[in-house]
Amino acid sequence: MTQDHTTELAETFRLLGDANRLSIVLRCLDVPVGVGVLADDLGLSQSLVSHHLRLLRAARLVRGERDGKFVRYIAADDHVREMLKNMTAHMGEGCMDD
Repeated sequence: MTQDHTTELAETFRLLGDANRLSIVLRCLDVPVGVGVLADDLGLSQSLVSHHLRLLRAARLVRGERDGKFVRYIAADDHVREMLKNMTAHMGEGCMDD
């Protein structure tokens, strides 16, 4: 892996290190979700959710799907989906004895 790829990967994990951004991506794993629904579900303002989505789109973690005049957001691809599902499963394993 080149230094540029390593830096890009570290930046992606830094973005996901913010609990609000991680919550947004997790909420968008399986179905497209609108900004208003995300804001209501997470207790955030629509402008803050939109700001986070802009960063997540730029990092190719989510993508927008137009539905008439609305845009709904979903995980960008199966790589993002599987990575977060695997990490969620890993966190649920707890401590294992050696």
